[in-house]
Amino acid sequence: MAYSHERNYGCRVNDELTYRGLRMMIIENELIRVSILLDKGSDIFEFVHKPTDTDFMWRSPLGVRPHLNNHNMRAGSDGEFSDFYEGGWQEILPNGGRACEYRGVEMGQHGEVWGIPWQCQIVEDSPEMVQAKLWTRTYRTPFLLEKTLTLRSGCGALEIDETLTNEGDQDIDLMWGHHPAFGAPFLSEHCVVSCGAQKVVVDPNVPPDGRFKPLQEFAWPAGESQDGAMIDVRHIDRPESKLEDMLYLTDLTDGWYAVTNTEKQVGFGMAFDTEVFKHIWYWLSLCGIPESASWGRWYAIALEPFSSYPAILTECMKENRQLQMQAGESISTWLRAVAYEGLREVTGISDDGEVRGS
Repeated sequence: MAYSHERNYGCRVNDELTYRGLRMMIIENELIRVSILLDKGSDIFEFVHKPTDTDFMWRSPLGVRPHLNNHNMRAGSDGEFSDFYEGGWQEILPNGGRACEYRGVEMGQHGEVWGIPWQCQIVEDSPEMVQAKLWTRTYRTPFLLEKTLTLRSGCGALEIDETLTNEGDQDIDLMWGHHPAFGAPFLSEHCVVSCGAQKVVVDPNVPPDGRFKPLQEFAWPAGESQDGAMIDVRHIDRPESKLEDMLYLTDLTDGWYAVTNTEKQVGFGMAFDTEVFKHIWYWLSLCGIPESASWGRWYAIALEPFSSYPAILTECMKENRQLQMQAGESISTWLRAVAYEGLREVTGISDDGEVRGS
C-alpha cells in the first residue's frame, strides 16, 4: 500500500517521525490530533481538539525526554517512572501504582509497558479512515499486548481495541489500566467531572492531613471530609488549594467518564469496557505534593479506567480484585477517547463515543 503522508485533509497518519530522539506517530482528522511515543510505552502525550486549539493532556515539568540508557542516578525503590514521566497518557500493566514483588519479579511503579518500545504497522490509510496496529512484549512477565488505533473522518473519537495474551505456561495475576492525566490551560477551577460510578473509595495511603480518611467510602459524588465538611469531588480546585487525593470510583452503572471545562465548553471523555476495566482511579494532584517528584509543581488530575484497586498488585490480591489469566489465555477489550465542545454537563458516553449532555 502506498501511504500518502503528504495528505492535508481528512484522516492522516504518520509513523515515520522522531521527537527528541524517540520514534513518534501522529494520527489525526478534521477534529483531533493525537501524538504517540512509539519508543516509550505508546504514551499519548498530546490529544488536541483542533476547533478550539485545546490539548487536554497534562505535560509535566520534565517534558518528553529520551529515557533508554539515559539515567545517571540510581533508580528509586519505586522504579524510574517518575524520573521520565512527561505527563500525558500511559498504559499500565501488569502492576498498578507503587512498587511490589510478585513471584520473584520486582515490579516498579506502573509496571512495564509504559517504558518499553512498541512496534507499529499502518493497516489503513485513507481520507475516510486511518488505522494503526501497535504491539509489544513485556520483559519480566510473559505478556503480549496488542492494540489497534482507529480514527474516522469527521469523528472526535479515537477508537482503541486491545488484546492481551499470557504467553507463559503459568497462570498469572495482574492489573491493567490506562493513565490519562489532564492539565492546564484546559484544567482549571471551571472543570467538572462526570462518570457512571455510584461509589467512591479512598486509597488506604492518603496523607494524615488529607481531605478524607483512609479507606473511607461514600456515595458519588460527595462525602464528608475529616473536618466535617461535605465535599463534592466532581469539582476541581485552584492550584492554591494544594490538594492531593487518590480515590477509586466503583460500582459502575456504565463505563464512562468526562471532564468538562464549563467556561470554555470543551471537554474530554472516555467510554470503556467494564468487563475488564471495572473501576476508575481518580487522582488529583493540585500542587499538593511538597516533595519529590512534584515539589509542589503538578497541577493535574487523572481519570483512569482500571481492572483493579487499590494501587498495588499484591494489595489487590489480598482483596481478590486482581485480574487472573490462565496460561495461553487472551483477553480482548476496548476504549473510546473523545473530544467534544458546546456542553456544560455530560450525562453519558455511548460505546461508540457519542457524548450526551447539555
